[in-house]
Parts: sequence; C-alpha cells; structure tokens
Amino acid sequence: MAIPHAQSGQLIDVRPLAESLPEAQTIALFKSDGLEVMWLVVPTGKTVPSHHVQGEITLQCLEGEVKFTAGGKTQTMRAGQLLWLAGGVEHGLTAVRDASLLVTLVLRK
Repeated sequence: MAIPHAQSGQLIDVRPLAESLPEAQTIALFKSDGLEVMWLVVPTGKTVPSHHVQGEITLQCLEGEVKFTAGGKTQTMRAGQLLWLAGGVEHGLTAVRDASLLVTLVLRK
C-alpha cells in the first residue's frame, strides 16, 4: 500500500509535535521528481547512521536536540536551527533529546 503524500498546493502542518512527539513516526510529506520532504522523528539516544545522498539537503530542527556529524565535524542542533549540506557529504545524527526535523532532499538522477 502506498503512503499518501501531500498534493501540490496542499497545506502541511509542521508545528512541533510537543506531547505527541514520543509516539510519532518519521513520514514522507511529499515527493516529486526533483524534491522530497520528510518529517524525521528521532527518539532520545537513537542514531541515524552515517550515510550520504547525491543531492543537497537541508535539515530544520523543529524541536528537541541532536548531535549532527558531517565531514568529520559534530555540531549540536537545537529547535529553530537550519543546516544545509552539499550533496555527497557523509552525515549522521544522534538525538540528545526527543527531536523532530524537517528534511528536504534534492533528488539527483
């Protein structure tokens, strides 16, 4: 069964999840030929292993706190912060506190 994605022009609520954050799951909000946007939910202590994608990405921390590592440098990312990463750069993260992030990927063919 396909996961429903938002349609062109549809409003998407990306406000912090607050009390419902511990039960939330990562979801793909939409995907087109050139762009994908996901709501990434990372519980405290969970790690997204180091990996890379071809296209550029942005990560916007909506709530919580993560340690984000890219290119051998680790930074603490908190609610309200945005990060841009060039395509092909190895990156990963670990949640310091329950976190949700808005992830945008430029899809390269």
